[in-house]
Amino acid sequence: MDKISKNENKKFTILGFNLWEILAYFIIYSIAGYLIETTFALVRYGVIESRQSFLYGPFCSIYGVGAVIMILFLQYFRKNRLTLFIGGFIIGSITEYLVSLIGEIILHVKWWDYSNMPLNLNGRICIYYSIFWGILAIFLMKVVQPRVRKLMAYILKKLPGKYVKPTIVTIIIFMFLDCIISGYAIDLYTIRMIAQHDLNVKNKEIIIDINKKLEQSTFQSNLIRIFFNDKKMVKTYPNLKAELLDGNMVYFKDLLPDIKPYFYKFGEQDFYK
Repeated sequence: MDKISKNENKKFTILGFNLWEILAYFIIYSIAGYLIETTFALVRYGVIESRQSFLYGPFCSIYGVGAVIMILFLQYFRKNRLTLFIGGFIIGSITEYLVSLIGEIILHVKWWDYSNMPLNLNGRICIYYSIFWGILAIFLMKVVQPRVRKLMAYILKKLPGKYVKPTIVTIIIFMFLDCIISGYAIDLYTIRMIAQHDLNVKNKEIIIDINKKLEQSTFQSNLIRIFFNDKKMVKTYPNLKAELLDGNMVYFKDLLPDIKPYFYKFGEQDFYK
């Protein structure tokens, strides 16, 4: 069982891992997720676009949460690659389903939709990605995690012990505040898009009424204009969308065609700031 510090062995643990170790994994994998997603967009679509979870930090928290959950629970499936695959299949699918559900309940948006894929469950998970989670579990525990442990050990050697916990706490507090601000901004953005573009969604009348009150508030209007304006939101969250009552999905970026949903696209001469 890997530990971030031998002095933590007798302190509070979660499934055998101390809290500082879990938080460190969350930070590392969130940053790694951001780099992976950004690289994927570059290779797949030829664009440099925002793939971050929050407005300001270079974090893709879904990767952080997923990695921590997998690391915690896959320790019970480490017998061989087959058991790791089964564990990843189950744990990854449950995690993906819950993240999708929570995103819709709290932020009122769909991060992904597998409704058109075979053997899906409410469009939140499908057999193809569940199999991917099983393969990923093997790769994570056999290849990635051992190297992350070595990276953590290297950092601990270079960073004086008295700075480890304050550094972790500072980053976690920043991420927490960034998450709260981002959730608030996404909520305002969603309300604005639905009201201004007359999208036929659930509770449409209530949303329109909320938007009217927001527009009447000088503080809220200035907040949106300065920090959460359409340009900022489209560039930070280019793939945000809402589900209409007829089941169709509407990407907010398509409602604002004058704003480029990326920072740079290869093959174009303009660099959009």
